[in-house]
Order: sequence, then structure tokens, then C-alpha cells
Amino acid sequence: MNYFKSLLVLLLINCALFSVNAQVITIDDEQTPKQLIEDVLVNSACASASNSTGKGDSFRTGRQSFAYFNSNGSNFPFAEGIVLATSTAQSAIGPFVSDLTSNDSPDWLGDSDLDQILGTHSVNATALEFDFVASANSLSFNYIFASNEYQYGYPCLYSDGFAFLIKEAGTSDPYTNLAVIPNTNTTVSSVNIHPKIEAGRVPGGLPYSACEASNPNYFNGYNANNSPINYAGQTILMTAQSNVIAGKTYHIKLVIADDTNRNLESAIFLEAGSFSSKITLGEDRTIATNNPACFGEEIDLDSKLDPSGYTFRWFKKDNPLVTLGTNSTYKVTEAGNYVIEATVIATTCVLSGEIKIDYTPEILSKNTILLQCDDNNDGISIFNLTKADNIVKNNVSTIINEGYYLTLANAQTKSNKITTPASYINTANNQIVYARLENQFGCFTTAEVTLQIAATTIADPNPINTCDGDEIQDGLYQFDLQNEVTPQITSGLPSGLTANYFLTANDALTEVNQLPNIFKNTIAYNQTIYARVINGPDCYDIVPVPLVVNTFDPPNFEDESKYLCANSTITLDVASGFSSYIWSNGETSNTTTITTPGDYSVTVQDSNGCEKTKNFKVILSEPAIITDAVIKDFSGIDNSVLLEYMGTGNYEFSLDGLTFQDSPMFNGVNTGTYNAVARDKNGCGLSNVFLVYVLDYPRFFTPNGDGYNDLWVIKDSNLLPDYTINIFDRYGKLLQQMNQNSLGWTGIFNGQQLPSDDYWFTLTFTDGRKVKGHFSLKR
Repeated sequence: MNYFKSLLVLLLINCALFSVNAQVITIDDEQTPKQLIEDVLVNSACASASNSTGKGDSFRTGRQSFAYFNSNGSNFPFAEGIVLATSTAQSAIGPFVSDLTSNDSPDWLGDSDLDQILGTHSVNATALEFDFVASANSLSFNYIFASNEYQYGYPCLYSDGFAFLIKEAGTSDPYTNLAVIPNTNTTVSSVNIHPKIEAGRVPGGLPYSACEASNPNYFNGYNANNSPINYAGQTILMTAQSNVIAGKTYHIKLVIADDTNRNLESAIFLEAGSFSSKITLGEDRTIATNNPACFGEEIDLDSKLDPSGYTFRWFKKDNPLVTLGTNSTYKVTEAGNYVIEATVIATTCVLSGEIKIDYTPEILSKNTILLQCDDNNDGISIFNLTKADNIVKNNVSTIINEGYYLTLANAQTKSNKITTPASYINTANNQIVYARLENQFGCFTTAEVTLQIAATTIADPNPINTCDGDEIQDGLYQFDLQNEVTPQITSGLPSGLTANYFLTANDALTEVNQLPNIFKNTIAYNQTIYARVINGPDCYDIVPVPLVVNTFDPPNFEDESKYLCANSTITLDVASGFSSYIWSNGETSNTTTITTPGDYSVTVQDSNGCEKTKNFKVILSEPAIITDAVIKDFSGIDNSVLLEYMGTGNYEFSLDGLTFQDSPMFNGVNTGTYNAVARDKNGCGLSNVFLVYVLDYPRFFTPNGDGYNDLWVIKDSNLLPDYTINIFDRYGKLLQQMNQNSLGWTGIFNGQQLPSDDYWFTLTFTDGRKVKGHFSLKR
């Protein structure tokens, strides 16, 4: 035996062991439709079935497509019941083995009723039909849909169809399909119930597309090779139900079929004994279902059964020994889980029904009065009803104010709501409107809102004056309304009143466009605004408030500088005629005498109490003291004098006491003797006189004996400190040496007149300073 044969043997052994140990359902397909319906599905003293028939696979000898099944200890949700399949019922026995094809007869037809209900073209149809007489007002039974279409991408494309059809027996009424997703008209199928399908490929490699999940909460899951049934997937346990009329006979048809293609089989499993007739008392009225009863509401429960054919007992589920009533109806006034049992007279059939009823808490309402002001004393005004929203519902956030109505009947029926509650015009003083208050479940109560015209009045206030306090005196300035205006309006009135402000009386009445507390007037100098004085939500009165902005801009009040001469005084002054003066040094007239420099100010006030401040800077000024002069001489036209001085003042300078300049630097100064002086521009006097000498040497001389320019000599050199002058020819030969006592050089060397030429000199001062230059001798 080679390796592959050994592997095949092991796989066969494992499959055999699994087949022996797996828990799968068993099938008995030898029972008749009558047995399946009356003994398995119905099997109740309260339901009477008859005329049971069936059709299905008639092409396999000894095999039927409808049968009895038993869970056989497996984990299948139903212990026993009926199965209807689109193939032989035996094919429903697990475990699941994927098979995408079918060997059913091509002559096995579909069902026209199913096609009409689902719009399909069915084949391989299996159906059970029967009549029954309803004992109560509803019927129901439990089922599971299973299919091999729960593979690959098939749920995205198509599904086998099935239906539970009901109609009144003996009529031509159309069937109603009970095999639908709860609370919808959507049929149960693999297309309508499946998880999200991811794209992939089927065996053989053909691709299939993805699709989103559809009602996945009703999908129980995919089956594996340990499943008790041989289908790829199945729904959760579902219940088919319908309202009926007790005593009437109905016809039921349970049918399933393949849609067009006989491959990929499907089945429906019906739980044994689940077909029952029940008393329906309506949907539960619970907080969990968002449908509780309202506080104080009476709930009429009705079995809808003929009292002549039944005996009745009502009780609460948690206290079954206490009988609440014995009629076919019962009136509920408190929360509880109510049960009715109805026994068919002269039988053992006991029908039952139950309903759970919760009650919401009471909605606590409060009647209130809205006080509004009247602008023309006619008893008619504009009311903002929304101010009562929280008052009428006692500030409970979970209660919803569903509007205001002119009549109690309108509020109760929720009709003809006032469409503009924020600006409602009353029809008469003390008119009553009605608020409808609802909780989150739609329960409601009402509250009265009385619309009353305020009888209180406030005297018109005097104008509120302020001064234009910015740099631009344009009559526009801000008011602190709460601090400057409200105290004047509410003075002498009951405590607790507050005021809001508006540009117009109508705005104040309707409370729109409220002004900010810091309000800058929009009309220069004089503007009237309106104060709405309120007491909580109520209007106390609406009064006009004149606002006046006074301007004050006296002339010549710019900042100014003044000069104070040393050891003297100065008088600061502003115009007379103001209401008051206050100087920074404490003076209270329009003048003050100053003896020390510094910053001073005066604040004046006019008759309106508006103020203006002028600042003075008093600057010390005094005569200068010239301490020295820096002289640049022996430079010809570049001679200069720089005066050095000290003092606090603003000075101008002069070398001759006649012509003054701002700078202490004098350029292009001619040789000579000068009396330099500084003058204070602020009128505080002249400085000391400082003697300045500016010297230079002659650039040529003519020693020809004519009495003019015969000597080369430095003018005023006797004024210089001790010095020595050495004169040289162009070859550097010393020709003459002089000092401050010398009279000058005549152009003679060793008794001989030197020729016309250029000669050089060196002037050396005792302090080491040297001046060098040259000059010409001309004959």
C-alpha cells in the first residue's frame, strides 16, 4: 500500500467514526399529512384541524419531501416537529456536507400560490394544507428556515422561497403570508437574512461579488461537519403569527420550493405542538418598548371572545391566586403583568393571553400668570409665551412643552397650536391660553397661562447726563446702563426689579435687539432709549430714558512747556470763567505761581460737571558760563573757535556780542581778538564774556623799504605763550631765530638781502605745540 492509499484509508476510518458518534436528527417520512398536522404540529385541545393534505416529491419510491423529525439528542433547537424540504426529507439528516447540485426529478413542479405571493418561478414544491377552527383571536407557530444557499455569494443573488399562507376557508379571499420578518412585510429568505458576504471564488475558480449584511440579527449561523442537519446555514427560531376571529374556520397552506433552479436545497422545520390559538390583548405597554400607559389612563383589555362560549378569569402573573375579574373585558388602572384565561365551556380547552403594562410618572404641571406691559393702555399687548415654558413644567428637563393653544380642547387634541408663541397678541386682559406638556412617551397634561396686563407704572426718569470723555468731542460716548441708569429708574420701587434696555419701545415690548450694558449712543448729544423693567419673567413697566452726552473742549488746552529762570518765579494760568479749578499743587484759581521746575497740571470743570485737564512742563533755565575755547588758528580760512560752556538752558552764541548762532562752533574765523558770549533763548540772561585770540602768520612780505609789509612777523604774537620761531631756506638752512620779543624778519641774512623765494618756518611753543608753514619773500 503506497502513501496516498494509506491516507485515503485513514480518512475513511475517521469519517466512519464521526458518522457513528455525531448527533444528528432522525427522519420519519412514512407519516401522512393528517398525522403530521393533527398529531405533531397542532396536537392541542384548543385547536381543531381537518382536511389535511400534502404534496411533494412523488418520484422516489418510498420517499417523501415532508416528514416527521426528531432531534435525537442533538443540539437542534426543536425536540421534534415537521420538516418540509425541496428535496427528499431524508436529505435533511446531518451532518452538513456541501453539495451544490441536485438529483431531484426535473418533472417535480412548483406551486402557483407560492409564485403569486413571492413573484417567483418555483420548482420542487412541497406543501401541507389543512383547515382549522380558531378558538381565540390569534394563532402562532414556531419555525426555522435552513438552506444550502448559505454558501459563497449565493445569498447576494437569489433564494429559495417558502410561505405560510392563511385565508378564511371556503372563500376566494387572497392568501396572507405569515413567513415574514417581524413587524415588516419582508419575506424570510437567504437573500433577506444573511451576514455580510465577502467577495471570493466558488469551486472551479469563478469569482463572486460581496454584499452587505441583511437583517443579520435573524441569522443563527453557518453549519459545519458536526451539524445535526444537512444545510449550510439557518435562521434563528422565528414565530409566524396572525390575528383571527374565534369560531371561524381558516385554511392554512405551508409551502416551500426551489426558485427556478433545483440545485442548493432548502427546508423549513416547524416545532411540534407550537401551532396554538391564543388570546391577543395587544402589544405590551412598557417603558422598555417605549409605549407605557400614561399616569391616570384607563386601559381597556378585551379578549374579543363571545362571553356565551367561555368562562373567564383575570389575574396578575405575579399573583395568580387573586382573581381580578371574570368578564371578557377588564379595565386596568395600575401597572402589572395581566393574564386572562378563557375556558371553552364543556371542554378542557383553556386559552390564555397576557400583556404587560407600565405607567409613567405623573407630569406635574403648574398654572402661572405672565405679566406684560401695555404701550397704549388698551389691554392688548405682545406676550412671549415661551417665558412660561419652564414654569408650567416645574423646570423638569425631561418634560417637553408641546406648545400653547387657545382652548383646552385644542391642547388636548394637539390641534391649532399658536404658531408664534414668542410674539403672541392677546385678545383681552386676563386671557387664558393652555400649555400642552408631554413626557418622552407622548403622555400629556395641560397648564393654564393667564395673560395679564401689568398695572404698575414708573415715573419717567430725568435725563441721564454724561460727559464725552474721549479725545473726539463729537457727542458720542458710552453709558454703563446697569450702574448709571438702572439705580435711577428703580429707586423707591420694590426690591428685585431689574431692567433691560432697547432702542425702541416696540423692541422693549417684544424683547428683541436688547442693548449691551456698555452702550455707546448712536445719535449724538441726545438720544432716548427704552428700559423694560421686569420682575422675573414679568414686565413691570416700560419707560423712556433720555441720554445726554455733554461736550467740553475749551480752547488753548494743549500741553505746554514753560521756562523758569534760576532764582525767579513764573505764573501758570488758564482762562477764567470755569466752574472750578484744581491745580496739581493744590491751587484752586485760574493761576498759580511756580518757583521750582517740574510737571504741573490744572483740571477745570464746566457747569455740566465735564472736566478738561491741561498739562504744563516747567523747565529750569539759567545763564550759561563759558569755561574755555578750543581754538584752531594758523589755518587761514580754516581757523575755528569752539566755545565750551556749562549751564541748564537753551543757548545761542556770539563772538562779537552782536551776531548770535545756535552752535558754539565758529568756522572760518579771521585772526583777531574776540569777546565771546552765550545768551539764554528763554530770556534768562547773558553768560560771562570770554576773551578769544585767533592768530595767523602772513603768507608773504615785501622788504623793499616802502613802509608796507617790510617785516615778516606774526601779529599779536606777544599774546602767545613763550615760543621760538626758526626760519629756513628751501635747503633747510637756518636763516633767522625769533621769540615773542623779536620785531620781525627783514629778509637779511649775514648782512645780505636774500632773494625772492619761498621760505619755511617752525613755530615751537614751550608746551611742545608746533606750527609749520611757509611764506614768500617778494622783492
